[in-house]
Amino acid sequence: MENIEQYIESLIFASEQGIRTEEIIYCLQAAFEHDYTADEITKQIDNITQKYLDDAFAIEVVKINNGYQFLTKKKYHAAISLLQLQRSKKKLSQAALETLAIIAYKQPVTKTDVEQIRGVNCDYSIQKLLEKELIAITGKSESVGKPILYGTSGLFMDYFGINNITELPQLKEITDNSSSIGDQTE
Repeated sequence: MENIEQYIESLIFASEQGIRTEEIIYCLQAAFEHDYTADEITKQIDNITQKYLDDAFAIEVVKINNGYQFLTKKKYHAAISLLQLQRSKKKLSQAALETLAIIAYKQPVTKTDVEQIRGVNCDYSIQKLLEKELIAITGKSESVGKPILYGTSGLFMDYFGINNITELPQLKEITDNSSSIGDQTE
C-alpha cells in the first residue's frame, strides 16, 4: 500500500482521543486485508510526527496515554486557552476539583477515604466526575462492606496530557513558599 502514511494520519486525526497502535493495525487490516506489524506502523507514525515538527504546522502528533493524538503546539496554548475559557460553561466546582485531586493522588480510593480527607460529603462531586468521565470505578475494596474504589480515567490522562499518574506534579513542585514566615533552613 503506497499511501499507508496518509491513512494512519487520517485515523489519528479522526480519533477523538488518543488512538493506540493496535487500533490502527486493526483498522488497516480490516480495510485492506493486509497484515501490518507494530514496527511498520510505528515507523509511519514517526514519519508523521517528524512532518508536523515543521513550523508551518500549528499542530503536532503527541503520544498520550499509550496512544497518538493531534494537538496544538505549546506556543499556541495561550490563544487556545482564551478560546476555551470563553467557551467553557461546564467548569468543575472547587469541591469537584478537590475531590478529583484526592482521587488522582490517592487512587485507588473509596468515597469514605475522600470524605475523610475533605471533611464533607462527596456524593455529588464524585457523581459529577463520573458523568464527565474524569474518574472511573476501578473495583471494590476488600474492607468491610466492599466499598467501590475510584481512580482516574483515560480521559483524565488525555485532558492533562500525561501518560501515567507518576507524571502528576509532586507537592514540592506546586507548593508556593511565598506566604511562609521566617527563614527555612535545614
